[in-house]
Amino acid sequence: MNPPGASGGGKKGGAGVLEVIGLTVRSGEGRALVSDLSFAIEPGARLGLIGESGSGKSLTALAIMGLLPAGMTVSGSIVLDAPGLARTDVIGAAERHLKGLRGRGATVVFQEPLTALDPLMKIGRQLAEPLRRVRGLRGAALRRAVVTALEEVRLPTPGRVAKAYPHEISGGQRQRVAIAMALACEPALLIADEPTTALDVTVQAEVLALLDGLVTARGMALLFISHDLAVVSSVTDHVIVLKDGVAVETGDVLDIVTSPRHPYTRDLVTSARRLDSALDWTHP
Repeated sequence: MNPPGASGGGKKGGAGVLEVIGLTVRSGEGRALVSDLSFAIEPGARLGLIGESGSGKSLTALAIMGLLPAGMTVSGSIVLDAPGLARTDVIGAAERHLKGLRGRGATVVFQEPLTALDPLMKIGRQLAEPLRRVRGLRGAALRRAVVTALEEVRLPTPGRVAKAYPHEISGGQRQRVAIAMALACEPALLIADEPTTALDVTVQAEVLALLDGLVTARGMALLFISHDLAVVSSVTDHVIVLKDGVAVETGDVLDIVTSPRHPYTRDLVTSARRLDSALDWTHP
């Protein structure tokens, strides 16, 4: 299977921000969890990775970040090539090099922001850390940057949020904080791993619109991971469909939605349409 490119408004003819070739992830017992996965994302492009639970989506994200759980083995090539950083193959790279890549090279927004936020530290202090580390800010400039970062993700009372602990704000607000922390690193690639699954429908739509606008404004590449085809199609241009760790179909979003070729993809499209019909309220 040839590595699918992701266009989505990316710069044509340039090197990819992310190039994944033959990625294979195995469990400690040797079972293949992701098999021979290849794709590339250009600067500014948006790629969706879709599949049911256990399809290997999140493992792919963890492999890209060099954060796979202990005991798993990985082979293939995962090259991050971000402006201002050395082109690096994540697989086999030393941890000290990976620490430099995490942040400016790529960052992740996970499904549950509480996993990314320290419950014992106020939000302003947590957000200040990447701003201090990446931008070198201190004192009053750092405090202003914290408030600005919270405003950018449309939190209406950034001063109050900065002084709060994670449990003192809503789930939707926590996810906005997690996005602000990821963007504070000014990444070349943003990985969004099921970032709206834990939110109700209204808040989900707001966060998706927020992500869409911020990715466009900053010109970042986006890897959006989800089990929901409707969600993926709303924020990406190109899609890879994963089943049992194998890419069974890839193509432009419109082609995937209107003319799915693989039976599994057709099932995903049918399920999405049934859900859409069930939620389509009509009034006399």
